[in-house]
Amino acid sequence: MSPHLLPLLAPVALLLAAAAGFRRPGRRPGSVPRLAEAAALAAFIVALASAGLLAVAGAGTSPLLGAHGIGLSVRLDAVSVAMLLLVSFVGWTVVRYTRTYMDGEDRQGAFTGWLCATLASVLLLVQAGNLVHFVLAWITTSLLLHRLLLFYPDRPTARRAARKKAVTARIGDAALIGAALLLTAGYGGSDIATIAGMARAGQGMTVAPWIATLTAALIALAALLKSAQFPTHGWVTEVMETPTPVSALLHAGVINGGGFLLIRFADVMLLAPGVLSVLVMIGGFTALFGGLVMLTQPAVKTSLAWSTVAQMGFMVLQCGLGLFPLALLHILAHSLYKAHAFLAAGGAVEGVAAIRRPGPVAIPGGSAVGRAFLAALAIYGAFYLLFGALFGWHAKPPQAVALGAILIFGVAYLLAQGLADAAPAFLTKRTALYAVAASTAYFSLQTVAEWALTGPLPETPAPGPLEWALMVLVVVSFAVVAVAQAMFPLWAYHPAAAGLRVHLSNGLYANAVFDRLLGGWSVRKIS
Repeated sequence: MSPHLLPLLAPVALLLAAAAGFRRPGRRPGSVPRLAEAAALAAFIVALASAGLLAVAGAGTSPLLGAHGIGLSVRLDAVSVAMLLLVSFVGWTVVRYTRTYMDGEDRQGAFTGWLCATLASVLLLVQAGNLVHFVLAWITTSLLLHRLLLFYPDRPTARRAARKKAVTARIGDAALIGAALLLTAGYGGSDIATIAGMARAGQGMTVAPWIATLTAALIALAALLKSAQFPTHGWVTEVMETPTPVSALLHAGVINGGGFLLIRFADVMLLAPGVLSVLVMIGGFTALFGGLVMLTQPAVKTSLAWSTVAQMGFMVLQCGLGLFPLALLHILAHSLYKAHAFLAAGGAVEGVAAIRRPGPVAIPGGSAVGRAFLAALAIYGAFYLLFGALFGWHAKPPQAVALGAILIFGVAYLLAQGLADAAPAFLTKRTALYAVAASTAYFSLQTVAEWALTGPLPETPAPGPLEWALMVLVVVSFAVVAVAQAMFPLWAYHPAAAGLRVHLSNGLYANAVFDRLLGGWSVRKIS
């Protein structure tokens, strides 16, 4: 038996727990919650062991468990191990939370079963070594998530969200199947590592550039639909009708599965620069759009959902710029943060409500925002010089430099709170300390990610005229939105901005249009 088959033990353990949940689908199903928690922990331990195996034996693909290219095979490399660790850890946390959260529900056992089965399918997806394995796990994940979205089938909003997700998922599935068929025909096989190696070496489908472009376009379409990009994002903002563990589970390789798809086939995507440019435009717009709408939401979980839309847009933007190692780093960081945010939302609301006399609110004015942005750019310049001297950052591609400038705008937003005229001295010192700590952490993690993923992922290509124009447009757009966010309390309730705020709070009605197209206002029963 090949040692690279070790990761398969993780989904097997979860599938056994899922079977136990389906056998006892009712309220308080005995030992099922404890069994599910043990299975999730076992999956995380298997992921840790897989990381150790990678360090000892190196990257590789297991023999095919099947015949004629159809079956299961495991790809063990830095990308799959990172995702295995993420999915299994977040999954273990969500299953532990579910044990208490769902206690007493009429169908607690069934929910636990669907939860474990969905986690198992995601684990199968991120370790897939061939196209058939990948496509089957991709489709299965969507079908199982559909069951979780309809856990409360009597809620109209839940049915509407599930229907929209089902329609977009089926279109994405068809696109991925088409891409898999083209890849198999173009490269003479279904092994993912072989396809990536041939694409990087300039072999295979480069003899027919239009086929390479069509393949990349189909992959991009599947990724955009999976990651809820504008204008098909509406189902994400409506999944609040499902139990809270489902919202957290989305960030365990489900909604960010689109980013993983782009990263796994990064060498194929680089053969189609035009498709990457489209990803930059769609991802950048979705990120800006989601970030602005998030500011206008009155409910915590809805605000978090819009934040997810924005973050997935930013992840797609990174892939479009060819910064695949940084996109993977973004998936890891955002998933951990957002899963925790959803699970801790209730406690955070209670904590804020318990504060009877909140302290003064520091609202930065125009001069404070200007000083904050200048300080943030100075911090960026200092870190760029420091990391350039230590790690050779002067040779970094322009795309990475532009991305760093965009991310430093978040530091400027933080500094603006401390530089406001009414801000107490301790707040100014604290925000300055946090800004330096955040910058240090990001640039350090970026360096580690690029070092660890050199080889498994391709290098970022030199930008052409179109890429330069898009980078300038993206940086300027994010700068404008960052200034608007920093000064949000000053303009949000101004009479002249009242109409804009209403339109933004409704997501510019894109979701309503999508509902009308699907007949969503008269929702039929979904089984």
